[in-house]
Amino acid sequence: MIINCLVVDDEPVARQGLLEHIKEIDFLNPVGECKDALEASALLQKEKVDLVFLDIQMPKLTGIDFLKSLPVQPLVIFTTAYPQYAIEGYELDIVDYLLKPISFNRFLKAALKAQDKFYLQHKQLQPAADDFFFVKSGQKIEKINFADILYLEGMSNYIIIHTQQKKHVSYLTFKGIQEQLPKDQFIRTHKSFLVSVSAIQAIDGNEVILETGKIPISKNYKEGLMNRIEKNLFKR
Repeated sequence: MIINCLVVDDEPVARQGLLEHIKEIDFLNPVGECKDALEASALLQKEKVDLVFLDIQMPKLTGIDFLKSLPVQPLVIFTTAYPQYAIEGYELDIVDYLLKPISFNRFLKAALKAQDKFYLQHKQLQPAADDFFFVKSGQKIEKINFADILYLEGMSNYIIIHTQQKKHVSYLTFKGIQEQLPKDQFIRTHKSFLVSVSAIQAIDGNEVILETGKIPISKNYKEGLMNRIEKNLFKR
């Protein structure tokens, strides 16, 4: 699958270096280059862009602020000379964070991570008509039954799917997998946790009790969780 990508950087030399790397990778297709966020915003309205190589320190609007402003977020790889922005970048669910100067080997590693995410979003995480889906975990593509899932845990740039049998680690976005799973079978308890309703054994304060342990409930999701539990609560 071809990934349409955009380079956004205020430095012409940096843009040229990224475009040269892109041209060496057969699954990347450059659709444009922009010197700032305003140009990028206009281009995104006209072109289909799957992946953005986005500089952070730019005039008028930083890459981080630009990304936060997008109503629909493409895959993003930050490119910057400033390592201190890494944590905030990963909190925005980016694919990777490249420090300038960017070697081709490091660029290729990031591009392969983007390819994995893109492929999984479009092909692999497709629920079947019944009760299972396929997901790429490590080097294998594995079948996971909805009924076997206990909960899902979102990390900085990957997801851990905890099932009754094992853990599956995969480069999926938390938002993407939540949108694909049946809404009547799974519920969010925390920004980083999605639990199978049928796996819940008890609610104890700000924790969900499962057979295998506990997961947290944050105040932002507690009301929704309790409303869901109320629907199945026996009443006098």
